[in-house]
Amino acid sequence: MKKRLIILMTLIFGCLISTGQTIKSAKADFYVSIKGSDKWTGTLSSPNAKGTDGPFATLEKARDAVRIYKKNKSKDVVVLIRDGVYKLNKTVVFGLEDSGEGKSTVTYAAYPNEKPIFSSGKAITGWKKITTDLPGLPKEAKGNVYVADVADKFLTLFDDEGMLPRAQSNGVILKEEGNGKNRVVLPDGMLKNWSNVTDVEIKVRPHHAWIVNLLPVASIDEKTNTATTSIEATYAMNRLHFLPETENCWVENVLEALDKKGEWVLNTKEGKVYLWPRNESTVLAPTLFELLRVEGKIDKEGATDVPVRNLNFKGLTFKHGERYTIKSDDAGLQHDWDMQDKDNALVRFRGAENCVIDQCHFLDSGSGAVRVDLYGMKNTISNNHIEHLGGAGIVLCGYGPGTKDVNRNNTVYNNNIHNIGEIYWHSAGILVWQSGENQIANNLIHHTDYTAIILSGCMTDFFAKGPNGRELTRTIRRDEVPTFTKDVELADVMPYLHTHDNIVEYNEMHHTMQRLGDGNSVYIRGAGRDNIIRRNYIHDMDSDMIMQAAIRTDGGQTGTLIAENLIYNCTSQGILTKLDNRVENNIVANIIAPPRGYYLSLREGPLTGGTIKRNILYSTIEVGNFMDELPAGKEGSSEDRRGRVIASAKDADTDYNIYFSKVNPNMGKDLLEKNQKDGVDKNSRAVDPLFVDPEKGDFRLKPGSSAIEMGIVPLDLSKVGLRSIN
Repeated sequence: MKKRLIILMTLIFGCLISTGQTIKSAKADFYVSIKGSDKWTGTLSSPNAKGTDGPFATLEKARDAVRIYKKNKSKDVVVLIRDGVYKLNKTVVFGLEDSGEGKSTVTYAAYPNEKPIFSSGKAITGWKKITTDLPGLPKEAKGNVYVADVADKFLTLFDDEGMLPRAQSNGVILKEEGNGKNRVVLPDGMLKNWSNVTDVEIKVRPHHAWIVNLLPVASIDEKTNTATTSIEATYAMNRLHFLPETENCWVENVLEALDKKGEWVLNTKEGKVYLWPRNESTVLAPTLFELLRVEGKIDKEGATDVPVRNLNFKGLTFKHGERYTIKSDDAGLQHDWDMQDKDNALVRFRGAENCVIDQCHFLDSGSGAVRVDLYGMKNTISNNHIEHLGGAGIVLCGYGPGTKDVNRNNTVYNNNIHNIGEIYWHSAGILVWQSGENQIANNLIHHTDYTAIILSGCMTDFFAKGPNGRELTRTIRRDEVPTFTKDVELADVMPYLHTHDNIVEYNEMHHTMQRLGDGNSVYIRGAGRDNIIRRNYIHDMDSDMIMQAAIRTDGGQTGTLIAENLIYNCTSQGILTKLDNRVENNIVANIIAPPRGYYLSLREGPLTGGTIKRNILYSTIEVGNFMDELPAGKEGSSEDRRGRVIASAKDADTDYNIYFSKVNPNMGKDLLEKNQKDGVDKNSRAVDPLFVDPEKGDFRLKPGSSAIEMGIVPLDLSKVGLRSIN
């Protein structure tokens, strides 16, 4: 294990050194410019007398020229792309013939100090102000709405400020009666049998706090106030289980809801789009889900894929992609937080090895930024800025549970990811599913509606379910795993769980969990063993949603190390651990309550083999509990509906911890007395750890701190978060 990790770290930091370099030289083999021509030769110079010299006009032409140029050559090839906006009406696909030869690379990069932008946005023109009465239009919008003729269907629109909000009704709290996965009953007058009913969508948080669905309407029954959808929700469309007084359903894309500046409605039956403009800029409708795809030879049913190799993209900007929808044959990942092998990112590697996305900018798009699907090994996603997207930031998504384990050893380093999931609120900053031995380091992830980083695979009970459900069951490679019954155990399925040996370190996360509930900054469940979550700084999770944790192991997750993290000023819970996971050398300070205020939650036992050692649980506020166990009598109760085994610190290796409350010293003393009676925490203390300035978030240790004497290692925040690019 240690030897393999050393080899992995060597490979990773070798990649970081090579990919962290900015393209500084203007020397290249080919050039692309918006002022160029695909009839020219791709040189930097202006056309000669014959009109043949000069840059290409398109990325496709440069790609085709490289294919010819690099044959029988073992040299690096560079294509530089000049400033300007490159409009795409079809996805640019790079295949096996576009690989770098041998150990050589092929790089497509921005010309030094210039900003090439790739967009699939198509301008909508011919806007006319509506001066007559438009049935259904709210009075606030009258005199402010414009209309244009359109031939295409689109789900997102953009102007110079970014994504325009689609018209959305006021939210309602769903009832428990009459609803299902594809049927929802709404209050009187909210639904109408619109002539373009299939343009309308139901936006819903179905029953659970952790997911948002957007479901196309198939039909409306005005007599029963019922909408039937053409795609099922993830769960039955009832009121939220943990938030019964929270609005959880809206109707989108109807004129009756167009009541705010910037909102719009599409009517495909009329071939018209209605907009209340928020500025005078050009309005763009996206035409593509993917702008760029690297596509190897994928054999989904077989054992062997052939990847594209040694292809690099640097300094490019991608924007204006379309929002994805759930299809009837999609295979959902855990809780449908994303879909397997889905064309829902601006750039997708699908069968790639040793490929790079570096110093690129992803913004203003309806879906996600970057995906590495199915076969994806030794790829690097580094130094990128990812912002204002409808979907996820970065997704590593391998094959489903089975013997095919070919999504691993990737590096996700030094990316600034924020304001993602603006349509699908549950979308993660970084999602790792059935992908192992990856390095997730020095990323800054902030202002997300849900979780920053998810490590996930497949929960044990899904192996015993049939293949018809959307969530997880369709991803299982049935020919490669035994037929399991409902009595399947974790040990039986562990060989097929490939989210193992990942290292999540030196990341900074703040202002996560802004809108959804029952989530975390870092979450792991259904994964394999030996994942490491260490040296991260998680702070200011300050929303009022319930059931949050800064770091959480869920379900039957085992074999996880949570070490040397600093958690500060977070709502609800600091670290939630279960089973044999190890919690060592963390600082958890000022967990905000209500609703919970637990610095360390023990939620599923027995904790045999687990550790709770050398942690500092510290408080300068009056509320909260340092440790919350699942005591006898709670299993199977309303607090624990699943009848889990009692979790107690006395079953773990619990020692050398510091528990200290500045406003209530007895808070630490009482816990320590209780634990010592249980035979643990013999060398722990309820003393001030002597932080430098904890009220201002400075948790360095002063000389003479008991923590140093007890072997607690301080976290060096200078190594956390974004690094400068040389």
